[in-house]
Amino acid sequence: MLKNIIAKVGKRYNIGKPRVVVGVPSGITEVEERAVEESVMQAGAREVYLIEEPMAAAIGASLDVGEPSGNIIVDIGGGTTEVAVISLGGIVVSHSLRIAGDELDEDIVNYIKREMNLAIGETTAEQIKIELGCAMPLMTEASMEIRGRDLTTGLPRNVTITSTQIEEAMKESIGKIVEIVKMTLEKTPPELASDIMEKGIVLAGGGALIKNLDKLISSETGMPVYVAEEPLDCVVRGAGKTLEDIERLGRVLVNARNRR
Repeated sequence: MLKNIIAKVGKRYNIGKPRVVVGVPSGITEVEERAVEESVMQAGAREVYLIEEPMAAAIGASLDVGEPSGNIIVDIGGGTTEVAVISLGGIVVSHSLRIAGDELDEDIVNYIKREMNLAIGETTAEQIKIELGCAMPLMTEASMEIRGRDLTTGLPRNVTITSTQIEEAMKESIGKIVEIVKMTLEKTPPELASDIMEKGIVLAGGGALIKNLDKLISSETGMPVYVAEEPLDCVVRGAGKTLEDIERLGRVLVNARNRR
């Protein structure tokens, strides 16, 4: 896959071997770092830069990561939720949780199987999450009709499901995400915590689009919470901005081996 992507980019822009920025989880080990670098180099890259995903998300969300004051980013992706406090171009405190969008889809699948005796696929679960997913009750309850396989008869069956039911399905996992945010805030140095109290918490990643998640985190932490503009694209836009301005943003990179 990497070879195909790099070859297409090189051919399209006639640049030969390109420089590549790769987003990696925060807290990556040196062994994992070398493995990623070598894989991308073997795929045809000229230089490889690694950037921690929450840092990339913060840059993509237009936070000034280089300033001495503190910023906090909560990046809820597909496989992991990453929470990081950033100051002076570095991550001061971070936590990673293997609960994110994919786990929420699984929660919905299991809930519908348990409560409605109906089997649905991951694609249907994701669509339900997008349409009805909420962390707190909606002002007006929403509903949608879904189709699955009846576990008793084995035949297709339609049911109507509501946002209240999906809130219940995701409640435990959402609670763990909120807890990891609170845990990160508890470990934040006091001088940076005061900055965050003033600026607020920024949500990025697809999970940021879950309705009322910002309100739930705000009520649990007592801090303002904002959803980044185009949260789905924050990491990739942050990686792109870093590559475009490598001289100024180079210090945010994990690896220094190929840095100029």
